[in-house]
Amino acid sequence: MRLVSAVLLALTVTLTTGCAMQPPRPEKTSFVIQITDNDPAKWNLALNNAKNVQHDLGAANSEVEIVAYGPGLNMLKLDSQVAGRIQDAEKAGVKVVACGNTMKAQKVTQDDLVPGVSVVPAGVIEIGSRQQQGWSYIRP
Repeated sequence: MRLVSAVLLALTVTLTTGCAMQPPRPEKTSFVIQITDNDPAKWNLALNNAKNVQHDLGAANSEVEIVAYGPGLNMLKLDSQVAGRIQDAEKAGVKVVACGNTMKAQKVTQDDLVPGVSVVPAGVIEIGSRQQQGWSYIRP
C-alpha cells in the first residue's frame, strides 16, 4: 500500500510540476507571409491567406504581416493591380511591409508605395525576427 501511495504522490508531483513549467500560450496566433513574386496571382493568394487567417481565428485573435522584397515589391506600388486589395487588408488589420534594401536597389520611395505600407530595413531580417518570436512562416 505504501508503494502505491508513493507512486501516486510521485506521479502527482511530476504532472503538476510539468504543467507549471510549460510556457504560456500566446494571446494571439501570429503569421508572417513572405512574398517575393511580381505576380498578381501570388499576391492574391497571399492576401487570401491573410483574410482566411483573420476569418478562421478572428481578427482579434491573430496577427498577420506580409513582407515583400525583391520582385514582390512591385506589387506594393501605387499602380499595382492589387493596390486596392492591399489597402483593404491593411484596413482589416493586416500589416504590409516593404524591404528597405529592395527599395534602395530599385530606387523606390515611400511615396511610390500604397498608403499604409510600412518599411523595414531588411525583409529577410524581418521574417527571421518574426520566426524567432514564434510567428508561423507562410510562403504562398
